[in-house]
Amino acid sequence: MLRVVKKNRGCYDPLVVSIGPYHFGNPRLELMQQHKLTMARQYVNGDLKLLEESYQKVRRVAEAAKQCYTDQISVAKFNNEEFSQMMFLDACFLLQFIYCIVREEREALKMKNNMIALVQRDLFLLENQIPFQLLNELSFESKFGDENSKQTMLNKFVTQIRSPPQSYKKNINNFLSNLAFGGRKGVQDVNVIAGKFESEPAQLLDLIRTNLFDKTVLTQPPPRDCSDWFSYRSAKELNAVGIHFRPSKTNRFTHVAFQSGYLAGFLKLPPIYIDDSTKSMLLNMVAYESSLNGPDDFGVSSYICLMNSLLEHAEDVKELRSKGILLNFLGSDQQVADLFNEIADNLVSHPHAYAVVKDRIEKHYKNRLKIWLAEWLHTHFTSPWTVLAFIAASLALFLTVIQTYQSFMPSKNS
Repeated sequence: MLRVVKKNRGCYDPLVVSIGPYHFGNPRLELMQQHKLTMARQYVNGDLKLLEESYQKVRRVAEAAKQCYTDQISVAKFNNEEFSQMMFLDACFLLQFIYCIVREEREALKMKNNMIALVQRDLFLLENQIPFQLLNELSFESKFGDENSKQTMLNKFVTQIRSPPQSYKKNINNFLSNLAFGGRKGVQDVNVIAGKFESEPAQLLDLIRTNLFDKTVLTQPPPRDCSDWFSYRSAKELNAVGIHFRPSKTNRFTHVAFQSGYLAGFLKLPPIYIDDSTKSMLLNMVAYESSLNGPDDFGVSSYICLMNSLLEHAEDVKELRSKGILLNFLGSDQQVADLFNEIADNLVSHPHAYAVVKDRIEKHYKNRLKIWLAEWLHTHFTSPWTVLAFIAASLALFLTVIQTYQSFMPSKNS
């Protein structure tokens, strides 16, 4: 169903590397397939005995791994030995790639930077996954440390994938800190690293999705007095009626909040980094949520629906970009708006997602005094010059009143 949308069709297929059985044997991916042998030797530091022991571990769980794939026709074309060899090379490739990225030893990968970026993109496709159990079997303590250290390294890897390039991180964090807290420190790094796994993920795509939101917050039923109908308005329209935007302290999709003040409201949204791989990653998480055995919380789908309601045109993107919420490395503002509009086609949001936030926005809208004041301020005070002109005019009027009053007051000498 998702592949029917022509503009999104290429987002589900690997560009440089196949992981697992679905895209194995594709001639376009042959170059990286050959490189997997080199990566496997690197992973065991050239220890042939360890290489053989690792392979035997994979053989023991290969039959169980086969059952993880829905399309058994694709799996049936491999005999047990072929399937074990494929799983072994793919697991070693993944673990060595993760190790080098997290340890900042990219030169050991023997890949150009553009190729590394494409591999990272391919590792989070729904049809390009292997069971997490295989990664556990082959994650040596000598390389990854104990269980806590391994989980920290894996979490760091998936959060790095969602972060801007290293050269931009410091500037972005300083920008968010100054914007949101008046120059005070307190905004967490855009690399939000989760703690221990709440439960073992199914695969890497499941791990990165889990890092994006708090399931208990998303699926919690709203209070009974919450409205079950919400009118969706763009960022520009919300800003015009006194609802301003601020970046949340973390980039988890559930960290969305609305606070209503005396004159204005503030909608806090998680910062998100947008580049060429964002569309593919979001769509594959949506596909995972839509699949038969996928999670039923629709966390990413709900977030995309929320953003789609806010981003209708380039002006809406500009509003959120100026507040440090959208970090645009994709291109024009219109491209970002189109990205969310295209992804949101035929998506279903969780019924409880952001219900309290939407209800508070509706109540802000119903306060006519706040809306009138906000619209008056938005119309007449759109720039510092209009504010200065108003102050000057008010001061001139005040001095005129004083002067007139004094001219009518009788002199003490008369």
